[in-house]
Amino acid sequence: MSNIPEYSVSELSFSIKKSLETKFNRVRVRGEVSGLTKAKSGHLYFNLKDEDALLSSIIWRGKALYLDVLPEEGLEILAIGKVSTYSPRSNYNFIVDTIKIAGEGAILKVIEDRKKKLKKLGYFENSIKKKLPKFPKAIGIITSSSGVVIEDMKKKIKERLPSKILLWPVSVQGQFADQEISDAINGFNQRDYKPDVLIIARGGGSLEDLLAFNSEKVAEAIFES
Repeated sequence: MSNIPEYSVSELSFSIKKSLETKFNRVRVRGEVSGLTKAKSGHLYFNLKDEDALLSSIIWRGKALYLDVLPEEGLEILAIGKVSTYSPRSNYNFIVDTIKIAGEGAILKVIEDRKKKLKKLGYFENSIKKKLPKFPKAIGIITSSSGVVIEDMKKKIKERLPSKILLWPVSVQGQFADQEISDAINGFNQRDYKPDVLIIARGGGSLEDLLAFNSEKVAEAIFES
């Protein structure tokens, strides 16, 4: 018994923390997001899970503000970060600083699940769809103010259907893009002088690039428009 090392609780906790942080200082973990909670502080708490285990994970507010992709319930992701411990509770956590979506299959699953949910809510019923005016006098465009997309649209509209163009500049990708797009839709609808039609656009891109255009926020704003 005398050969067994003796530690205080704090010493052992610190030793475990140091060992974990040294061995798992930079790791990449694939898993499905579950139990997502956003604290008032802005920190994000969730589990990464697979068939056999759960990994308690945290994104601190300072990192969450600069991520292009935020975790969503049910989304399969590749997360990069380090393993650390919270000594007072003997817990270990995966501290995430970078997120990537785990391939197009994961994105398609999220989009399909979202589509089914919105369909049940009646978002795609033909009976509620409004007929587009054949000759709109004013067209509201929601897109980036830079790049070739807006210039191409201005040119085509001028050639085919001279109308007044009202541009509402937004980010077309990144974690705040869906909020900016939905705010723009709502903003156009609150104006005294409303455009006859709205166009939400970007110049193509990958499924991940287009994720903001498939968000529930944007779908709800279109539905209410």
